[in-house]
Amino acid sequence: MSAFSLAPRSSTPPAPAQRPAASLPAVPGAPRTAQEAGAGMSLVNLAARQRMLSQRMVLQTVLAARGSDLHLKAARSSLALFKDSQARLVDTPRQLDAASAECIRNAYHGPAGVAATIDAFAQRAETALEHAERQSPRVDDAVARLVEATDGALEALNAATTAFDQVGRAQSETLMKELAGIVASIQTVAREAKVVSFNAQVMAARAGEHGREFAVVANVLSGITHEIDGLSLQAVSLAGRNRSAA
Repeated sequence: MSAFSLAPRSSTPPAPAQRPAASLPAVPGAPRTAQEAGAGMSLVNLAARQRMLSQRMVLQTVLAARGSDLHLKAARSSLALFKDSQARLVDTPRQLDAASAECIRNAYHGPAGVAATIDAFAQRAETALEHAERQSPRVDDAVARLVEATDGALEALNAATTAFDQVGRAQSETLMKELAGIVASIQTVAREAKVVSFNAQVMAARAGEHGREFAVVANVLSGITHEIDGLSLQAVSLAGRNRSAA
């Protein structure tokens, strides 16, 4: 006898099963397709969303096992999105630098890799939905196995999210270092331009009337260097805030 018991089926589904799938709590910001998931969603957010999607999928599967066709369709849709997203996350090392790729590969396929746990969870969901669709007498046991695997799946998804968070932080730090280097180069050029502007103003003053137009150019150059200084300071301030936020 399974430890997970569902209400007996009847020709009339119980009240919870008659609610439309839309009545289930929606995953915040969840895209409708895998293509939407790939566009406009960071890898960290995509990995974190898998946790919410897994819970949504379990709830929909439980209701589908009670005879709700609406929740059966919704659960299949959630499972497809879960698998598509997972495949994209596992494939990300190919688009990352060597260090970041190694971090993700270790998270999924290392000694304590989480890929097998997540794949097994998805397979249990698939099995439970197949039994629910056929109204198999084994559906209760299949759903019980899925529910039992939930904690392990959440731990695995948390580990995956942590790995992507580490990669994101490392990339952010690298970007900030590059930005700091660019700003330093700009400031060096600005200092050199100030020297040129000052020398030009001195030469224009010595030239008297003949150097008036040259003086105008020197003053414009001086104004440009002041603007560059202001922009450099803004960039440094922005980089500092981003580093603190990270």
